[in-house]
Amino acid sequence: MIDQVDFMKIIENLRGDAVVIPTMRAGVGWAEVSNNQARDIGVSGAMGKASSFALGLSLAKPDTKVIVYDGDGSLLMNLGALVTIGNKAPKNLYHFLIDNGVYATTGGQDVPGGGVTDYAEMAEAAGYRHSYEFDNLEDFATQAEEVMAQEGPVFVCVKTVPTVRHPHERAASRQQGGVIRSFPQAVQELMQELGVSQA
Repeated sequence: MIDQVDFMKIIENLRGDAVVIPTMRAGVGWAEVSNNQARDIGVSGAMGKASSFALGLSLAKPDTKVIVYDGDGSLLMNLGALVTIGNKAPKNLYHFLIDNGVYATTGGQDVPGGGVTDYAEMAEAAGYRHSYEFDNLEDFATQAEEVMAQEGPVFVCVKTVPTVRHPHERAASRQQGGVIRSFPQAVQELMQELGVSQA
């Protein structure tokens, strides 16, 4: 099992000017790791939709690398996205699945099929150009540069140690006001950063 933040540090070193889309608990630690937060856009209030958002962005900006950090619980809510991404085949999309076997954002309940579902095989069957699974950080570190240099869509399932958010943490977050900037505001700022005109 891989520590999520250690894995993300490797990606940050290779991201260049890529846009990064973390979602739910799959994004834990990214804010501390990222050196280009102007090109980060968290999708926290739309569980299961980060991969669809990443697909739309990758098609709109084909010369910009798009990295999405998805969770196994989130992906299970929108499995059809694998087929859509495989069919549209964006060359600039890198889909990282944080596979920890639990719904980490709601207290650590087991996800259906945890430990037995082969997400990398599913992505390959859905049409991704490349798919991988890693459960050892050193193995990932040795292959990461090659993975990130490949033409997408690329799918990488990373078996991680769960970082569970307990109910009292969720309550405290709500009391403190929660989100720093709204999703529409974050999208607008990212579009300006990427030079995309908005009608």
